Amino acid sequence: MVGSMRSRLHAWAMVWTRPRAPEALPARFDRRRVYVLPTRFGLFYAVLLMAMTLGALNYNNNPALLLALLLVGAGLASLIAGQMQLTGLSVAAVEAEPVAAGTPLQLRVHAVATDTRRRRGLRVDVEPTPEDSALLSLDQGFGEAELSWPTVQRGWLDLPRLRISTTRPLGLARTWAYVWSHAPLLVYPAPEPHGPPLPVGSGDRVQSRLHPTGDDVHHLRGYRSGDSRRAIAWKPSARRDSLLVREFEQPLGAEVLLDWRGVGRLGYEARIARLARWVDEAERDGRRYRLTLPGQPGIGPGHGPAHRHACLRALALLPHG
Repeated sequence: MVGSMRSRLHAWAMVWTRPRAPEALPARFDRRRVYVLPTRFGLFYAVLLMAMTLGALNYNNNPALLLALLLVGAGLASLIAGQMQLTGLSVAAVEAEPVAAGTPLQLRVHAVATDTRRRRGLRVDVEPTPEDSALLSLDQGFGEAELSWPTVQRGWLDLPRLRISTTRPLGLARTWAYVWSHAPLLVYPAPEPHGPPLPVGSGDRVQSRLHPTGDDVHHLRGYRSGDSRRAIAWKPSARRDSLLVREFEQPLGAEVLLDWRGVGRLGYEARIARLARWVDEAERDGRRYRLTLPGQPGIGPGHGPAHRHACLRALALLPHG
C-alpha cells in the first residue's frame, strides 16, 4: 500500500518537473530546473533547531539563542550552496557505443560549466532506478560520468530521464535536476551463441586459415583441452614425451556472401542472430564480406569497423517479426 502510494506520488511529481519531454542537447540548468528538498537528516536538523530556539526563548538564554540562529544561518547557506552546485551546469551530450542486445550500454554523460568553479561529488543516475549511479565532478569547467543501462532488444533505445543530484555541502538537503535527451541509441542484435561456420567464400584472392579439419598440415602444437583425438600426432608425441596436435590449413575464399536467404530454415529473429554472428566471425578472421537483406541494397563487400557497423545497424533496424 505504501509502495503504491509512493509510486503514484512519484509519477504525479514527474509530470510537473522539467523537462516534461525529451529535449535537444546541450541542456542548461537554470534556477527553474533545479529542485531542493530536505533530507531525513535535514528534517532532524530543523526539528532540533526549533527545539533549541524554543528552549532559548523560554529560558531567556541569549548564548543558546545566538547558537541556534548561527546554525539556522549555516543551514540556509548550505541550501544556497547546494543549488549553486547545479545552477549554470550544462549537459553537453549523452552517448554510448552500440552493443549487442543483452549487454549493458555504457552511457557517458558529458557536462560543462561556463565558470571554472569546482563542482564535486555530483551523482548521476537513471530515473527511476537510482541504484545504478555514477559520480560526476567538474574541474576547469569539464566533467564526465559513465553508468550502465541494460538492453533487452535490438533497434533504437530511447534514453530514459537522467537525474543529476547532490547533498553537498552538509547533507541537509538534496538538490537535483533532470536531463532527457531525445536522441536514441542503437542496440545491435544479439549474435547466435552457437552455429555453423562461415559460408565458403569466393573470389580471385584466396587466403588460408588454421582449422582442425583442413587439408594441409601447417604445424604441430601442444594439446589443449577439447582437441579431437584424431588430430593428435602420436609418433611426434612419443618422441617429445608430451601430446602434440596437428594444426591444419584450410583455403578460404577472399569474399564471403552473407545472404538472408542462405541461412536455412530459421525463424525471423534466428536469421538475424545468425547473420550477426557471421558478421563478427568474418571481422575476427579478417575476411571481406557482403551482406544482402530483403528489400535493401547489398552492403559491401568490405571489412573493418565502419563496414561492421553498417551491417549490424542494418540488421538491428529490420522490422520486428
